[in-house]
Amino acid sequence: MKRALVVVDMQNDFLTGSLGSADCAAILPAVKSFLKAERERGTEILFTRDTHGEDYFSTQEGKNLPVSHCVKGTDGWQIADGLYAGEKVFDKPTFGSLELAKYLQEKAFAEVCFIGVCTDICVVSNAMLCKAFCPETKVFVKADCMAGTSKKAHEAAVKAMQSCQIFVIE
Repeated sequence: MKRALVVVDMQNDFLTGSLGSADCAAILPAVKSFLKAERERGTEILFTRDTHGEDYFSTQEGKNLPVSHCVKGTDGWQIADGLYAGEKVFDKPTFGSLELAKYLQEKAFAEVCFIGVCTDICVVSNAMLCKAFCPETKVFVKADCMAGTSKKAHEAAVKAMQSCQIFVIE
């Protein structure tokens, strides 16, 4: 069975940088452990990387979230140490990646799991795109490997995904 694991935006700026939070940093050990197990299982590992340029504040996102983050080439843009092992990365200038969704559709995975941050913004956006592009694929998220902008926002995103037949595993 073809299976993919998508690690969403596990970048320094979301863990310890300009948009970092204790909740996001706290999932790092679980993410590392799950990644190790999935690599051993033979799962195809994919990463997304929030990627902004110097023009960020002129974008719609920058006007609504005026905090510089994940600027290409900076330390905050880098994927957290100990996660990335040379797998395919989808740089994305916005919440969801159409390029990732098309890739998942092309590869026709039987299962796709999403983990990472932020549950209520980029994880939910990419999981929903996957569900739209790959309606017969089993899509799921791993609860202990995600964190949102707040606990309440995280829980709301999980409920929204469940409503759209995205399964939650512990």
